Amino acid sequence: MAIENPDRQEIGKILKDAKRIAVVGLSDNPERTSYMVSKAMKDAGYEIIPVNPTVQEVFGVKAVASLKEITGHVDIVNIFRRAEFLPELAKEFAEIDADVFWAQQGIENQEAYDFLSEKGYTVIMNRCIKVEHSLSRSDR
Repeated sequence: MAIENPDRQEIGKILKDAKRIAVVGLSDNPERTSYMVSKAMKDAGYEIIPVNPTVQEVFGVKAVASLKEITGHVDIVNIFRRAEFLPELAKEFAEIDADVFWAQQGIENQEAYDFLSEKGYTVIMNRCIKVEHSLSRSDR
């Protein structure tokens, strides 16, 4: 099935209800897009969990190497990895039973989308979480 994101109203509700965002590929380099976007989300009140085996911590939070190392429920898994990594990340996502699989702008993968959609998960691809958050706040 074709990749189809929830409509903007549903994305706004997802962002309003979410509290914890695990960010796969979050860099500790302030010049990187993953850092800038995640900092904006942190500043908006979200708990950010860095998922990156190559960094120690980001925003004073100890990084984990994989989604499976996170304790507690995750509302959104926001992904800053190339599209070819999405199928593997989709399987790991299903194992931790998070709510929303979100691939950042410019990232989409049909195999990962189909795998998660068939399991009933909410999947968002090729959308920037920071932009969507700004849009949902301006609708109020």
